[in-house]
Formats: sequence, structure tokens, C-alpha cells
Amino acid sequence: MKRYLAVAAIMIATSCTNTNQKVALSADSTVKSKEAETATVSVQLKDASVQSIYNGYISLKNALVSSKFEDAQKTAAVLKTSLAGHKGCENTAVTAGKIAAAKDLAAQRKDFTALSSDLIAMFKHADIEKGAIYVQHCPMANNGDGGDWLASEKKIQNPYYGDEMMECGAVLEELKPAK
Repeated sequence: MKRYLAVAAIMIATSCTNTNQKVALSADSTVKSKEAETATVSVQLKDASVQSIYNGYISLKNALVSSKFEDAQKTAAVLKTSLAGHKGCENTAVTAGKIAAAKDLAAQRKDFTALSSDLIAMFKHADIEKGAIYVQHCPMANNGDGGDWLASEKKIQNPYYGDEMMECGAVLEELKPAK
């Protein structure tokens, strides 16, 4: 048992330290929502339907980062509608529906992995007009299996752990407008 604890401690120490970044946690939710809006606006996609999906995804990610269960339910329901209306995203809409219907934050975060995987594939082929989309990864998510997500900024804000391990993760890829 001690051996497993030691291994876990080493993994956390080596995987989740990011000394270059500091997180300023604000108690003011208004500031957080304005920051989220600014981040979402900084990425512009050519297709309005795809933009709507991206905005919904970022709102969901931000709710999970803040560990706001009810907000995650609401944003997942809106995202489900956007996905259902976009050809080829029907199965991904089902996943968003699971997040909206989840009974707790842990279940939402588990389904967020599958949702993110589908949407990362989608946005790798999207026409980005302005800004950059960052594909980020936390090796500790999902019991050590790892988890990816999309962000509008390089700063790591982990949706799988929220305040528990806000900075756990790294940028894997940067999706930019085609030149």
C-alpha cells in the first residue's frame, strides 16, 4: 500500500507541476464569466454552426473547471441542441445529453472525455478565421488514463479536477487559422 501511495505522489509531483503558470482564483463569478466570454470571442470560426458548438463547449469546460454542477448541466443541454443540429454530430449530441443528465460532477467529467475527443477531431478540421484553439491534456485524469480538452488560451485550467489540480496538464497542440 505504501508503495502505491509513493508512486501516486511521485506521479502527481512530476505530472502536475507547472511552475511557469500561476492561477489567480477569483471569488467573483462575474469576472470569470466575462473572462470566458472574452476567451470565446477571441476564437472565430467560419461556420456559424461550428462557432455555436465551440462556444457551448467552452462554456461547459469552464463550468467543469469551476466545479459548477448545475451550470455544466445547463450548458451541456444547450450544447446537445447545437450538436444535434449539425450534420455528423448526432452521436456527440448523445454524449452531451449524458452530461446534462448526469447525477454528479464526477459523471459529467467522465463523459466530458468522450465529448472532448469527438470535438477535438472536429475542430482539427474546422476553418478558424481568428485566434487559436489549444488542445490540452491531463495525464492524471480518468484514473491515470489521461484526458484531453480544448481551450481558447494556453493557460491550463483543468476541467477534470477544477480547484484540486487546476494547473495539471500541458498544451499538446495549437490549432491556428490556415494561411
